[in-house]
Amino acid sequence: MAVVRLLALLFTVVYLLPLVLAAGLWIAGRHPASWRDADWTSARILPAAAGSPEAAALILSARTGGLKGAVSEHSWVVIKERNARRYERFDKVGWGSPIRRDGYAADGRWYSNEPRVVAALTGEAAEVAIPRIRAAIADYPFAARGGYRIFPGPNSNSFTAHVMRAVPEFGAVLPPAAVGRDFPVDGRLVHLGRDGFRASFFGYAGVALGTSAGLEINILGLVAGIDPFRWTIKIPALGSFSFAN
Repeated sequence: MAVVRLLALLFTVVYLLPLVLAAGLWIAGRHPASWRDADWTSARILPAAAGSPEAAALILSARTGGLKGAVSEHSWVVIKERNARRYERFDKVGWGSPIRRDGYAADGRWYSNEPRVVAALTGEAAEVAIPRIRAAIADYPFAARGGYRIFPGPNSNSFTAHVMRAVPEFGAVLPPAAVGRDFPVDGRLVHLGRDGFRASFFGYAGVALGTSAGLEINILGLVAGIDPFRWTIKIPALGSFSFAN
């Protein structure tokens, strides 16, 4: 019984309290009443595509809308070919085209929430990665209409995580609030790759250990962890907090 009480206490402190805090902060904030009222315009965090000849490959993420924004983010893929004068953006959404291409500005706000760059490759590294990114987008097994489920996935973050796994050079994982990122879109519940080990029980629970993720434990989409390589702790629903200079 002592072990059970200890596990219950750990679950409460590590998972439930951050969830309650995140929900309280979200409810106290100001958010658009619906998607019609939201701001979807460019946040202008990316340089003008025509201003640089370098290729670029980026992963962006922003809090989503409604009450689920308290615990979850939406992520997408952005690429720019060498000498291209525009970015291309790819999202998996639950409405419209199965995978939307250029449905929004490359760095557009999501439900009025400003995005941030999660991972980026530029120059020659991006040129090498872009063909693999395009191949991963084309090969996404849940691209057809109806291939979307908010929880545990496959959803928008499952799609982006699928692309990132195809390009380990990104050297990163999606934020802990990117619910659905751990859904095994390839059907493999256990994976061992050059960036480490991960296991997922169909997205409902899982664990990851490696150079990209550090140590993560996923319970019902809530991810807690520590990344000693980047001096970062990961708090469920709230996100990642770095202690590096």
